[in-house]
Amino acid sequence: MYPKRAVSLFRCCISQCKNQTKHEYTESSHADRLQKHLRVHKGFDSNFATQKNFGAVWGLMKRRLLLLVLIVFVAGVMIGQDVTPTPTAGRKRGWLSRILHPFSPNVVPQYKDPRLRGLALDLQITPQTVKLSEVRQLSVKVTLANLSRRPVTLDFPTTQRIEIYLTNSAGEVLTKWSENHAIAEKPATILINPSERIEYNETISTRELTPNKVFIAEVFFPQFLELRIREKFLAVP
Repeated sequence: MYPKRAVSLFRCCISQCKNQTKHEYTESSHADRLQKHLRVHKGFDSNFATQKNFGAVWGLMKRRLLLLVLIVFVAGVMIGQDVTPTPTAGRKRGWLSRILHPFSPNVVPQYKDPRLRGLALDLQITPQTVKLSEVRQLSVKVTLANLSRRPVTLDFPTTQRIEIYLTNSAGEVLTKWSENHAIAEKPATILINPSERIEYNETISTRELTPNKVFIAEVFFPQFLELRIREKFLAVP
């Protein structure tokens, strides 16, 4: 009897061990699957969060890009618009500004005579420092440009177009260009189209100048006294 009971108890113990092992294996497998499931969900959440962040960043980039395009468009429209000239006829400019922008719109004066509106004068004197021992004639170049969008017509009763004065700092006229040039009664009309210019190259004597003083070259159109420009220069021995 005792041997049979011992065998029965031994079999029961083995069965319980198997069930316990199977239960532990089942729990371990379930735990492994749960961890994998959590890892999958965690990865999905991480990817989803990354996509959401990317979407937010992309939306911000699109708004900034749209703002940049709008700014460029507005700037292009403003540049393409016509600029109204500012009356700064007496404004002085440096030589570099004169070379780069000889007819900048912000130096075009407003004239009382409507026929002259849009015209701009530029004056160049050569040399800027006059050595009286070497220079007998001062070179004067005056340019009349039409910066408007309409043609300008100028009528002249004689062959004279411009007049040149050399004056001292007190405004006293020392030399007149017309005194050494013949002027005939010959009416003429000059048409200056938009963006066109007319140049006058003349010389004037320096014999009335004295060294170590500042003088003024003044150029104007006798028929249109508003068309006037001045430039200072230095005379040295």
